[in-house]
Parts: sequence; C-alpha cells; structure tokens
Amino acid sequence: MAGRSGGRTAMLLGAITIFVFVAVYFGIAFTSDWGQPAGEASASDADKRLDRLVRRIDVTIAEPVKGIVDLAPVQVGDSLPDIEKYPVTVQPATGSYAEIFSSTEKGGEGVDGWLTEAAQAFNDAGIVLNGERVSVKLRNIASGTASDYIRSGKYVPDAFTPSNELWGAMIQEDGIPIELLSERLVGNVAGIVTKKAKHDELVAKYGFVGVKTLTDALAENELAMGYTDPFASSTGLNFLVTSLETYGGGNPLGEEAVQGFQRFQANVPFIASTTLQMREAAKSGMLDAFVLEYQTYMNSPDLRSEYVFTPFGVRHDSPLYGLGDLTVQKRDILLSFAEFVTRERWQQEGTRKGFNGLEEYRPESKPIDGSMLEPAQKLWKEKKNGGQEVAAVFVADVSGSMDGEPLNRLKESLLAGQKVLGRENSIGLVSYSSEVRVELPIGTYDTNQQSMFVGAVESLRAGGETATFDGIAVAMKLLREALVARPQAKPVIFVLSDGETNTGHSLDDIRSLVEAYRIPIYTIGYNANVEALKSISAINEAVSMNADTDDVVYKIGNLLNAQM
Repeated sequence: MAGRSGGRTAMLLGAITIFVFVAVYFGIAFTSDWGQPAGEASASDADKRLDRLVRRIDVTIAEPVKGIVDLAPVQVGDSLPDIEKYPVTVQPATGSYAEIFSSTEKGGEGVDGWLTEAAQAFNDAGIVLNGERVSVKLRNIASGTASDYIRSGKYVPDAFTPSNELWGAMIQEDGIPIELLSERLVGNVAGIVTKKAKHDELVAKYGFVGVKTLTDALAENELAMGYTDPFASSTGLNFLVTSLETYGGGNPLGEEAVQGFQRFQANVPFIASTTLQMREAAKSGMLDAFVLEYQTYMNSPDLRSEYVFTPFGVRHDSPLYGLGDLTVQKRDILLSFAEFVTRERWQQEGTRKGFNGLEEYRPESKPIDGSMLEPAQKLWKEKKNGGQEVAAVFVADVSGSMDGEPLNRLKESLLAGQKVLGRENSIGLVSYSSEVRVELPIGTYDTNQQSMFVGAVESLRAGGETATFDGIAVAMKLLREALVARPQAKPVIFVLSDGETNTGHSLDDIRSLVEAYRIPIYTIGYNANVEALKSISAINEAVSMNADTDDVVYKIGNLLNAQM
C-alpha cells in the first residue's frame, strides 16, 4: 500500500513540476539585466516581442527521461575521424618515402602552399639515398589536431612540422619517441594585431605596446580582444603561455599568473577555435585586437592598412620532428628534405608567400618547459570563465533530413561533448523539426541534470521539416527565464543543423532580438549550405563551423571545450 501511495505521490509531483514549468514558460515576465538592450523600456519591448513570437510557435514540453551516465574520462582518440579526412597534398612518388604532417599555413595551397610546392619539387628532383630513389608524403592538418592524433596514438606519421615548438614539447613530455631534425624550415612569428587608432591610444597611455600592456588594457576593459583556443591553435597556445609567463614572472602556474590571467580573461568577448575563424570574426570590425601569425598578416592587405602587428611568444619557425622508431632510410629522407626546403630558392619562395618576416624578433622569455604546457591548458579550461556560470541551450535539428547517420552522429557528438562541460554551468536541450520540443529545461549541470541530458539526447527522433529559427527563439526564451534566477550567468546557444530553414520563422524575424539580447549563437552545420546560420553567429561574435558526419564529434568536442 505504501509503495502505491509513494508511486502516486511521485507521479503527482512530476505532473505538478511539468505544469509549473509550462505555466512559467508561457507566462513569466523577464527581470534579468544580463544581455538586455540599454534602458528598461527597450528591454521590456524586446521581451514582449519575444513572447509574442514564441506564442506563435508550436512548442511541446517533453517528459524528462533519465539516461545512464558514462563516467569514463574523455578519450580524444575516440572522437578523431579517420585520418583520410585530412587531405594528402603531396603524394609519394616512390616506394621509399616518409610521411609528414604539416601545419595548415604552409601545407595547403596558394599563399598557404609553400611546403606543398617544396615537397612536390623534392619528389620531382629524383633524389637517391642509399641506392633508392626517395620522396615524401605531405598531409595538411592543423597543429593541435595533428598533436591529438600523435599523442593519442590513433595515427602517428614519420614526421611532424607544427607551427611552433610547443607541440613538440608536449609530445616529448608524453614520453612519445620524438627527435628534433630541424629547428626551422621557414620563418614566422605570432602576434597581436591592433587597430591603428587603438594602438596609438595605448602608446599614448603606456608608452609602448606589448603583451603586458595589451593584457592590462584588456583587464581594464579598455580593449576588445579575441584569441584562439589553446587546445587547437598554435597561436592560441603560444598566447596562453606568454600571458601566464608575463603575469607570473618565473612561475607561470603560480597564484600571480592565475590572478593576472583571470583579470584580462574576464573581459575577453570572443574565443575562436582556429585562426581562420578569428580572421572571419574580425571582419565585423567589433574587435580592437586579435591574435594572428605574421604570414597571414602579410597576405592580408586590409589588415596591414588598418592594424599594427605586435609579435609575442616563441617564434613560429616550423620545426621538423621525426616520430617513433624511424628506420635509417626514413630519417635520411627527412634530413634530406629539411636541407632541400631550406635552400635559397625555397626560402625566397617562402618570403614571397609572407614568411621570413621579422627575422630580428627574439622571444623575451626563457625556453618553454614542456611539463607546464598541459597544466597551462588545464588552468585555462578551469579559469577561462572566471568563475562565471555559463547557461547554455543546445538546439538540435531533428528534421527528416537528419534521419539515419546524421542524427546518430549528432547524438554521439552531444554525448561525447557533455563530458567536458563544467559542473558549475547550466544546460538545457531543445529539438526542432516542423515544431519545437523542449527536451530538457535549463538546470545546473549536476549528476541528475547530466543523466536527464543523456536521456533526452538518446530519445531524439527525426522527422518533419526544418524550423531552425523557431528553435532558436524558444532557446532565447528559456535563457531569458533562466537568467531571472541566474542574473550573472553568461547565456550561450549552440545550434546543430544539416540544412536551411524551410518552415516557421526566418532570420529576419529574430535578428533584432538576437542583437538586443547579445546572446552568442554558435552554429554547427552538417556539410550543408548554412549561410543563414553563419549570419546569425556573426551577429554576436560567435563561431560558425561546417562539419560532416566524419568529424562532427571531434569538432563539437573542441567547441564545447573552448566555450564551456
């Protein structure tokens, strides 16, 4: 009898909870000040417009479902796509060859194809070593991603030429066999580019511009600056380490370094996953400064005319490392290749493509201790939000075109990504097709909320049309309501979609509200034409990335790691 009574009580409480949530969802007035337009009248107007818009949307509130939480730590190698996802820009011409991972500023094409062209010339030269004609195989892959493959053991090439020495130091610290074969293939440096007017203003105040003055200006909210994810970007990792050393003196992981980092980090409006995303975001003109490599700066006439470049940190001279237990032949191939590309002809070609500038620049700090790099990344992950809670809503496309593999990968990416979310944050989940469904109301990310998030993700089913902007509107309303109880939280929306909107509201219908609330909306498109999603991400300096079913798990994991 007691069991039946307890069961009825639980059902009644569940029903009351759902009723209260529905009542609040459709009736509450917003009072939080975070992210509102200036002035009470305009804030109230935005809230009323959002209320009216959401009332026109068919919204269902899902029954919470608990899932089994996997407490095993995140394994980066499990989320990495097959290595063939990353293009081989130069194929080997012989049976005796060495495979090289190259960073993207030199292993691509055009102005970013210096090493590609040099490697092809090496293969065409008919070089013979130890009685055999030899060649190289070049794969174009970002330094952080390449490091993940190597350190996880998922795929280890014969050699690796990242942008800078920091990745080599991390690999060595992991105990992986690694040998520095060449300190430099071509010259480059990392730097902060600052708008000329802001640069002159800082010079007038501080006397000069360097990392310390820029980070101090950022801490005083005198500067809007963005930088890149130090887990993925060479420039971002370099900036993190340089900033910690600047504030910490001889102890980059000490309390002074942490406090200095938190002061400037509190006013950072934008963190991009890659330098390319940072460059795209900068086109809006909303950032006073951002990090960039000199080679990219030199190949961007618009940047050179409007920004001043200030170098920082270790040089980005593209060292070449041999990996694993190389045979004598492979090691000889790599040494021959390093000698070939450092010949005058190829160094002149590097200069023509923007490399080999600022040759006089030398780092002010001592050489990097590899043992501090992973702890520095961990510190950044833990402290980057300065103790501020993030309130996030994931908006998942479950329209008919997502059926099958796309939805399976979306689920996999969210289930993997939720492992990196900080416990101090709050999350919710909305799905959309022809209608919108609140799969999970926003709640603190404790074990109970994590379990319900897992259950909600696992229960997603595909069907219907694509009402993307209806889903975003409902997510904004959920966040506005959540901020009543969490006025200091930072609201964020993540949209995962495979196509363009074909029903419901349009971007024009919600653009002014996105602008008014200043909620960053990060969008992940599944190998689709998602220009509208890119446009909405650009409104509030958020990242838009294009993924496919092969690499979406890895990309979303990196995005969540950077933003939450």
